[in-house]
Amino acid sequence: MVLLLVAGMLSACDDVPDVGVVEALYADPAERVEMHRLAAGRTFGGILSAALSGNEQASLLLAFREQADPRSMRPGAEIAFRWVGGSPERLRGVDVSLNSDETVRLTRGDFGWRSSLIRTPVWVDTIYASGTIENSLWASVVAGGNLDQVPYADRSKLLLQLDKVFQWQIDLVRQIRPGDFYRFAFERSVRPDGTMRTGHVLSAELINRARPYYAVWFDPNDDGVGTYYDLEGRSVRRAFLRSPIELRHRISSGFTRSRFHPVLQRWRAHQGVDFAATTGTPVQATGSGRIVKRGANGSYGNMVEIQHANGFTTRYAHLSRFASGLSVGRSVEQGDVIGYVGRTGLVTGPHLHYEMHIHGQPKDPMSIELPAGDPVPGDQRTLWDARLAERVVLLERMPVPWEIELAVKTRAESLASSRGGQE
Repeated sequence: MVLLLVAGMLSACDDVPDVGVVEALYADPAERVEMHRLAAGRTFGGILSAALSGNEQASLLLAFREQADPRSMRPGAEIAFRWVGGSPERLRGVDVSLNSDETVRLTRGDFGWRSSLIRTPVWVDTIYASGTIENSLWASVVAGGNLDQVPYADRSKLLLQLDKVFQWQIDLVRQIRPGDFYRFAFERSVRPDGTMRTGHVLSAELINRARPYYAVWFDPNDDGVGTYYDLEGRSVRRAFLRSPIELRHRISSGFTRSRFHPVLQRWRAHQGVDFAATTGTPVQATGSGRIVKRGANGSYGNMVEIQHANGFTTRYAHLSRFASGLSVGRSVEQGDVIGYVGRTGLVTGPHLHYEMHIHGQPKDPMSIELPAGDPVPGDQRTLWDARLAERVVLLERMPVPWEIELAVKTRAESLASSRGGQE
């Protein structure tokens, strides 16, 4: 009886009528989006005038000013008009992209226009990179194969961050050699299109000529105001930066007691370091101090001289112009832009001439041992030890090649042996 019932049900399923294929039904979109890009010489108001009457344009601009200044909009800003159907069409809203992270949304209401500020959502992740350097650190990090998930432009930002971390300890252009090794963990906030809003190095190791350099981020209050220390809790910061120009530069002439001057055509001392760079490249103060000279100074051309603590003085020469607001007597902080590379004074081409003096005696800024910053405070050591352990584990996800580990170990043993012999 059961078998007959099942068979009858199957037979009934075979008799289900076929209603055929329903033809596609197309509906007009709820709104039409019209894109505009602010060109050089045009204004936001000029673009609006093609779609709004004078009174409505004034109302919209008034609402826009609640979020941003239309005069601060730059060429390339995107403006989206959102139209709703009808005859004629009606402008329902306008979206103005201020930058990658902020958009002003303007909507038409019963009593005029309203505005709101929309921030691009982000998520936070950690990325890892490591490699043995074949040519330059720049080529290894930016063109290397282990950052495929990072947009090309953001790889440059990662490297510049790495340069800022190690800028007190090593020149990442001049001192890097083939066979050196790097590894780092980087925390970033990422937009939906994959680009980075912000980020910082969590921990990093750079092995240069078998000597390891470490930097571990420590932010005890988790407020973004932290700094970097080595594995022993010593600050990686120094009283002075190694270079007054960011990463992409080269040294065209070093410190020497005798150099053939290309303009004077005679031998003379070169008591500083020349950095080859294009005109307009920003120049930063290598240490905190007070401006004691600013202006034209003979063969130096436009020059800035800064007096620092403990008898240190630095000079920056051949500048094309000075930073705005820079005057004698003003205090500057390490990293402040004080001027821009040029070719003023006795020169053959654009470059920066940088000098360091201690108690009036010229010193080679590339080889001098610079005074260190403060170590981890004693009352924060327990928290530091916990954070250090976490961030060293991040580095250990990327093993060091055995031949580099062996070179580091051999160098350490050699140094220990030489110290023992001296004792």
